[in-house]
Amino acid sequence: MKKVNSKNKKLISWFSWLVLVVLWNYGYPQATPLQDVVVAVALSLIFIFFDKIKKN
Repeated sequence: MKKVNSKNKKLISWFSWLVLVVLWNYGYPQATPLQDVVVAVALSLIFIFFDKIKKN
């Protein structure tokens, strides 16, 4: 089985984050711009947290 390198993991993580942000924006079109930013930042922090956990 082919090992996934760290560059591919980062790309997969970024793409997953992007998909979740897009789903949020289309799922809650009535959200204010502030809510959009808060959700995007929160998702980013969650992905960073999980990345740090995986490295340890």
